[in-house]
Amino acid sequence: MAFSSLHFDYGQVSLFILILSSSIISAYAAPTTNVHSSCSNDINTILVKLWVNGAEKDSIVGLSAAFGSVLPTDTKHAPRLPAVYTQPSNSCSASSTKLSGSIALARRGECDFLIKATVAQAGGASGVVLINTEGGALEIACPNNSTISNVTVPVVSISNDGGDIIDKYIAAGKKVELLLYSPDRPIVDYSVSFIWLMAVGTIICAALWKRFTQSKDDDVVAKEDDDEILHITAWTAIGFVISASTFLVLLYFFMSTWFVWLLIILFCIGGIEGLHNCIVSLILSKYRCCGKKTLNLPLLGEVTILSLVVLLLCVAFAIFWAVNRKESYSWIGQDILGIALMITVLQLAQLPNIKVATVLLCCAFVYDIFWVFLSPTIFHDSVMISVAKGKKAGGESIPMLLRVPKVTDPYSGFDMLGFGDILFPGLLICFTYRFDEARKKGVLNGYFLWLMIGYGTGLCLTYLGLYLMKGHGQPALLYLVPCTLGTCLVLGLVRRELKDLWNNSDVSKQMAEERLGSTRLGSA
Repeated sequence: MAFSSLHFDYGQVSLFILILSSSIISAYAAPTTNVHSSCSNDINTILVKLWVNGAEKDSIVGLSAAFGSVLPTDTKHAPRLPAVYTQPSNSCSASSTKLSGSIALARRGECDFLIKATVAQAGGASGVVLINTEGGALEIACPNNSTISNVTVPVVSISNDGGDIIDKYIAAGKKVELLLYSPDRPIVDYSVSFIWLMAVGTIICAALWKRFTQSKDDDVVAKEDDDEILHITAWTAIGFVISASTFLVLLYFFMSTWFVWLLIILFCIGGIEGLHNCIVSLILSKYRCCGKKTLNLPLLGEVTILSLVVLLLCVAFAIFWAVNRKESYSWIGQDILGIALMITVLQLAQLPNIKVATVLLCCAFVYDIFWVFLSPTIFHDSVMISVAKGKKAGGESIPMLLRVPKVTDPYSGFDMLGFGDILFPGLLICFTYRFDEARKKGVLNGYFLWLMIGYGTGLCLTYLGLYLMKGHGQPALLYLVPCTLGTCLVLGLVRRELKDLWNNSDVSKQMAEERLGSTRLGSA
């Protein structure tokens, strides 16, 4: 097949990049609270409903401050008031504009947020919206760990983009009205079922891919080229996790728009190769004649017309996604590219036995837990969640994850699953499928089915943890590793096959030799 020479190098690079992306299930949820203390309110997600000349516009998402009154959860209990900018716009001194009976708008800068809110309240404002001058909404706490605040009106922050929307209407001389509230949100949305189906389906497709696409009389395909396979060793596994930690810290400290663009370009290259590989192999499995017509091109050499046409279409698809990645529908393209990429990587990277799988998954298990739950003790923030949400890149997150828009969440947003949460367990599950096939095991007395059930159960437990922890991002491998690796080890121990699993020779070579032998017998 054309471009097959790219597979080995790409397989190693792609797996490295994807593992660096690691894993996180992230929910942009923060529970509402009824606690009202001077300077110790929970910082919650809020909505700013917007009307322009009486016509309702799209709401703006923001964050409540640690001081001020607690916002209602229902619009019926929140007043709809006109929006007025303070003069000066930073609200560091008494405003020359009338603020009575209005929601004051103040820009970031010059003085503490608590001072801004206090000045606006003194001027008669019934609420305060603090606008960030760059990036997203700010988490506003009291200065110098103060526990005293005299602010009794609601105070919220919105992003620079949200402020620009309001500015545009006010500058045009239109009447702008705002309503501040903090609606309750479901911790787990219906969209998680689609994430579950995509994750489980990706691993099943990767494990059964050769059965779907391989022709019985094709001895070229039957004889696997070992040079195209990345055989993972114990040292490789440890190196991946150490590199992933280093890369994650670099992302945390230096993540910016250009860094995200670099990751987007790498993701597109990987997605193009993965989608190209999947489409071409599916077509050739049904129509072998399509791969016979070739062209000689500069640099590329001899390539099939089919491969070239599919490549151009994949490039166009990836470019279209990258250009429109901020549109509401962009998650579809991202998921298609990501799934194709993961299927290809799971074909190119293989575990030789359970010993290496144990090293890889145990390292990933510790890695995931540390960077989600324990990293705040060192960095004062969950490094994994911060990177996943793109806090330091203007809210633009890395593309190495599956996304599905939330259906019932009033704040919109996405449920997400990192590629690592599919690739790490997927490597083990694909190994058990090859093991079952090489040992000619049935469905029930094999390992593949039970590990797939364990993986699906692990994902369910992950979302249960998300619910019990009130939306705090979860390290999915905390649940997936015990449910997959644990299931494999227990079954192997009960069946007295653990030694075979632990020291198994590369079953892919054995399967290739058997297929090649049967092919030669058939041709004879």
